[in-house]
Amino acid sequence: MMQIGSTLPPINLNTFQVKNTGNLRSYGSPKKHLERSNCFSKSMMMKTTNVSTKQHLMNLEKLIGTQPHLILNEPEVKEDGKSDDGLVENGGRGLLEGLNLSRVWPENKAAEQMSPRQLNHLRRLLSKNGIEYSPRNCLAHRWREYHGSNNWSGLLDPLDENLRREMIRYGEFIQAAYHCFHSDPATSPDKAPLPRQVALPDKSYKVTKNLYATSSVGLPKWVDKLAPGLDWMSQRTSCIGYVAVCDDLKEISRMGRRDIVISLRGTATCLEWAENMRDLLVELPGEKNPKYGQPKVECGFLSLYKTAGAHVPSLAESVVEEIKRLKELYKGETLSITVTGHSLGAALALLVADDLSTCAKDMPPIAVYTFGGPRVGNRGFAKRLSSQQVKVLRIVNSQDLITKMPGMFVSEKLDKKLRETTIANKVLNMLDNNMPWAYAHVGTELIVDTRSSPYLKPDADVACCHDLEAYLHLVDGFLASNCPFRANAKRSLRKLADEQNSNMKKLYTSKVSELKLSFKRKEVQFPNCLPSPSQ
Repeated sequence: MMQIGSTLPPINLNTFQVKNTGNLRSYGSPKKHLERSNCFSKSMMMKTTNVSTKQHLMNLEKLIGTQPHLILNEPEVKEDGKSDDGLVENGGRGLLEGLNLSRVWPENKAAEQMSPRQLNHLRRLLSKNGIEYSPRNCLAHRWREYHGSNNWSGLLDPLDENLRREMIRYGEFIQAAYHCFHSDPATSPDKAPLPRQVALPDKSYKVTKNLYATSSVGLPKWVDKLAPGLDWMSQRTSCIGYVAVCDDLKEISRMGRRDIVISLRGTATCLEWAENMRDLLVELPGEKNPKYGQPKVECGFLSLYKTAGAHVPSLAESVVEEIKRLKELYKGETLSITVTGHSLGAALALLVADDLSTCAKDMPPIAVYTFGGPRVGNRGFAKRLSSQQVKVLRIVNSQDLITKMPGMFVSEKLDKKLRETTIANKVLNMLDNNMPWAYAHVGTELIVDTRSSPYLKPDADVACCHDLEAYLHLVDGFLASNCPFRANAKRSLRKLADEQNSNMKKLYTSKVSELKLSFKRKEVQFPNCLPSPSQ
């Protein structure tokens, strides 16, 4: 912050002293007092800077006339203790406060005056070992409600604390799927893959099966020679996620059932991106239902879901087979199936849930938690999922462009309002059945906003707005649609700062050196959902 010299030439100092010589008996005569005053005045003059009164006034005028965003920038401090403007660095704080200029740089002033308590809180949030969790309350009596039996009615706005913790927990399952892939992304084209180790965040679960997705298209082999060591980017089959089941009796008692989790990551390879771009709607197998019409989904998503690899079955076959096996293994117990995914994984999660809901009789309740999910199918597909009692909770960042794709950029609220009128509803229904890009979202929506975070820049880039860790950060701080970011958010900022340091406010990144913390990015960054080096 710009500072002004601490003192001005004491022009009227003698006058002030003369007016106050009436009660100076203990100090001697007025003449002696004036001499002392003059000496004091000379000493004060020696302590002032060599900057003239005219220069001070020019600096003050410059300060008042400067635009606010310029004042927020701190001047470069040189070794002689002066800034580039020739002003004393540490003097005149009282003078600036007397000018009442807090409106000009409120954020930077708050940063300088951050209390020890705030610094300790920031240290905890930025520390590797500073992770805290909300208490695990018993959900046994209300687990069906938290699993979406009533479409999470009354739990989202304001956000129920238990539901917040459940959403973050399922989001961390997706992070484990990302880590499992990035730790060893390559798969052999000549033999079946070996079982992979998954570092589950919740130790009460165990992995029962790795899941793979295969693209129906391929790239020429010479492409791999262009980027040695990154041949996994062009491979057709890649690890996309896993199936895990709760295996801890205490946790089963707390949740009120044995939970089976299917976790799916987002886009990571070139061929997965190629499939994402195949955005024409295609019909799902099965007869047309007169209630909701012909269900259709995106061609690329369905291709990744249904295509089998050379040595691995398709994702559809693997999931259905494993769930049937677990259902039989735990026959007689209360079970639930939770499918969770981010970005591409969110799209595949809906296809998985649709398949599971009809693959066998007496299927356990199925809930889907998605983060940053795109549109997957048409309105017929959405109605089909609803009729099959599949409960979907979509966590959406209002600044995330991926959630508005593919299809026509039509507001969901506007679409809903138009369908309330008879004529518009008939026209839109006709378009749903005939337009190749007539997409519709599925399920219940929870909207968060990057701009609500006190740590992220309001103009954060697209990669940050779609980043999974940013989503979990926003969910952790969400209270209600009309409330600010909660002050007692538990989630550590360490990973967010590691991955999105350029999108964090300088108010906090500037404190890193003061807190003796360092953020070192990995030399190779694998794109998990967007083709950006910041992902």
